[in-house]
Amino acid sequence: MPHIIGSRIILREYRKEDLESMRLWVNNPEITNNLSDVFLYPHSQNATESYLNSLLEGKTEQKGFVIADKETEEYIGQIDLFHIDWKNRSTEMGIVIGNPKLHNKGYGSEAIQLIQKFIFLQLNLNRLQLEVHDFNDRAKKCYLKCGFKEEGRLRQKHFSNGQYTDVVYMGILREEFMNKKEI
Repeated sequence: MPHIIGSRIILREYRKEDLESMRLWVNNPEITNNLSDVFLYPHSQNATESYLNSLLEGKTEQKGFVIADKETEEYIGQIDLFHIDWKNRSTEMGIVIGNPKLHNKGYGSEAIQLIQKFIFLQLNLNRLQLEVHDFNDRAKKCYLKCGFKEEGRLRQKHFSNGQYTDVVYMGILREEFMNKKEI
């Protein structure tokens, strides 16, 4: 995969040496509580390594990039595409910034804007969608900033910390992306 270069970050390929950085967040509830239920149970070293190897060897339908520092290429997080539907020209996105100290610094929104360019201008897809927990205000604010619109919600779909919460569906269309002021 090609590198996609931004102002402070690059989106690059996964590498074997990313395993250590992935292990730092994969069992951290401060990070994983905002992600899918894939992270409900602890992930072993072998499970994380198997996941990374499946990406490195191209043995998964999932495609994605590591979000890395532009100068050092050190792992910051990852942004992945799931369920690429070539007929209907759509895909689903997931993103994680693995180090809580790097939250609220704009890395996520820069990565999303770069992946949007890639999806709409290189892959010629028409739709990018995602799911977010209703309680994840930081993520929702970032997605809105990046042009996503709330399209619906599944009420009380997610159970977390003793209560049911909504899952919000958000999406952006190619024409909406193209109409943004900065491309």
